[in-house]
Amino acid sequence: MVNKDIIIEKLKEVIDPEIGYDIVSLGEIEDIREENGKTIITFLPTTPACPFIPAILDSINEKIKELNIDFDIEIDLENQWSINRISPEIRKRLGL
Repeated sequence: MVNKDIIIEKLKEVIDPEIGYDIVSLGEIEDIREENGKTIITFLPTTPACPFIPAILDSINEKIKELNIDFDIEIDLENQWSINRISPEIRKRLGL
């Protein structure tokens, strides 16, 4: 697996179009792990009905492909995202 920090930096380039901030700072990345030589990225959308999920997944694919690694993206629709997952800096910018 490529260094996890490198993957996180690439994912910071993915902007949630609804909120306007990156998916890492918004707490939308649930997990990054290796399974059988493949990097698995677990994405937790802000809501299971988010209309931007396909666009965000496309952007994740585009950015991670730049790293030339074998990867899959899982979507976590069982856990619930909350504003508590947002980084303190972004919460402050959003007035939360």
